[in-house]
Amino acid sequence: MASLLRLQALSLTLTSPRRLPSRILRSASPASPLARRFSAAASPEQRASETDLESGLYLVATPIGNLEDITLRALRVLKCAHVILSEDTRHSGKLLQHYNIKTPLLSFHKFNEREREPSILKRLHEGEAVAVISDAGTPGISDPGMELARVCASEKIPVIPIPGPSAAIAALSASGLPTDEFTFVGFLPKHGRSRKVRLEVSAREAATQIFYVPPHGIHQFLSDAASSFGDSRYRPCVIAREITKLHEEFWRGTLGEANEAFATRQPKGEITLLIEGNSISADETPSDDFLEHELKEMMAEGHALSSAVKLVAEATSAKKKDVYALALRLFGNE
Repeated sequence: MASLLRLQALSLTLTSPRRLPSRILRSASPASPLARRFSAAASPEQRASETDLESGLYLVATPIGNLEDITLRALRVLKCAHVILSEDTRHSGKLLQHYNIKTPLLSFHKFNEREREPSILKRLHEGEAVAVISDAGTPGISDPGMELARVCASEKIPVIPIPGPSAAIAALSASGLPTDEFTFVGFLPKHGRSRKVRLEVSAREAATQIFYVPPHGIHQFLSDAASSFGDSRYRPCVIAREITKLHEEFWRGTLGEANEAFATRQPKGEITLLIEGNSISADETPSDDFLEHELKEMMAEGHALSSAVKLVAEATSAKKKDVYALALRLFGNE
């Protein structure tokens, strides 16, 4: 019964018009005894203030799969805004229809955000409340919204975050990897050399690394990561897929094991891939035993001596000449 009452109260709040005159609000026929009690308890002025928003840019996080993961505040902002900027109006229309939200939608994505920017700024300067949503998750995080927020901040227009779902944070919290320090990388660059450089930077960092990977790109990502992370054979990673959806999956293992496991598997749905940070800090010299283990792993995989030395030196803080000298002692001039 308590759940039913809360749902009725939520329905009343979400379906009330944005700006009805107080005389209409007073004369409206309540739909239930609960609605009558709610109406009597709040003055017309209080009810009007609940449906008005201050002017500003509202970055509204939306569900990444499960529609129940939206906040009450997000629903109120979407209901009361003058316009909602949406990455895909057809996709977002389903969310708004589910919650009976009638606010106009305006497409806003990476191909038209520059074109839209002047008219949006004009509306904001005129006192409107503008909401921004992406297809899923938090706007501006690997999604449209970052540049508009930057411009608004520079022009002293209020930028208001409406926090909520984020695939990166959800995956990190359930990954079992260290959460005290992490780096959100997002999607890798498309250019091969830029991808390699970014992965090599991540391989040296002590913080947990978080990537977004499209399902069709998982094989390429794991292949690139295996070559960039010299310790890929035992570097822990987590592949989170379809988070909050029916077929949610958390695959756990090492990068090397992931490369093998997904070699013949084509997963569906957006992927958040996390890799544990380098356990050897930049100012810590690895032991000869550790370097020997790494060199043997590289050689067993078929790398030439010079290639194995290069990979081990790049993946650790050891000097290349020291690794090379150790390799010569172990393997001679193979």
